[in-house]
Amino acid sequence: MPAPAYPDDVRERLEADARAIISRYPDSRSALLPMLHLVQSEEGHVTRTGQRFCAELLDLTTAEVNAVATFYTMYRRKPSGDYQVGVCTNTLCAVMGGDAIHASLRDHLGIGDGETTPDGKVTLEHIECNAACDFAPVVMVNWEFFDNQDPESAKRLVDDLIAGREVAPTRGAPLCTFKETARILAGFPDERPGAVAASGGAGPASLEGLRLAKGETDSPRVVAPRDAGSAEEEA
Repeated sequence: MPAPAYPDDVRERLEADARAIISRYPDSRSALLPMLHLVQSEEGHVTRTGQRFCAELLDLTTAEVNAVATFYTMYRRKPSGDYQVGVCTNTLCAVMGGDAIHASLRDHLGIGDGETTPDGKVTLEHIECNAACDFAPVVMVNWEFFDNQDPESAKRLVDDLIAGREVAPTRGAPLCTFKETARILAGFPDERPGAVAASGGAGPASLEGLRLAKGETDSPRVVAPRDAGSAEEEA
């Protein structure tokens, strides 16, 4: 059965955005990744309709589009929540408590990994390393950082998201919905206040590593022998 088409008004709007994306590339098929973000911003996941739309405008087969959409984990293939709550469970975050955070959120929300709360607010998932090891354990919501989390702070975070209370990332741009994030990833202007100036800067541990990599070292410290104190007292 062929995929259903977008309604005419939606098709017209998406096609105008798609043409703007395609114009950035010398080869139209190079626009596929941002195009998938575009259709994801419409329905919250990449539907068969969205894949057909991309194929038609990029002169690709739906099989070629599907191969890309199913390869990358940032493209959702089923309806998901307004907020993608990702818990890093890669090595350092796991050791620092990431696995415990993920387990506590599963119990607290009553859903499994990759599942969405019945109200459509939160989707819970494991994520791989996001290069924020000096802030471990890290939770990300729609790719914004929430650093140095623990099970209790993570549960408060998802409760606030579900209740519609304002939530501020530890660093970086203000939080927005998953659909809004997808449109930004498609390459359209980020209109969040302060988003352009926001920084997701590195933490002290990373900066220390950078300093050492540049060959910058401190003067050596003189450390007294462990038994020096007792020897002086005896003298």
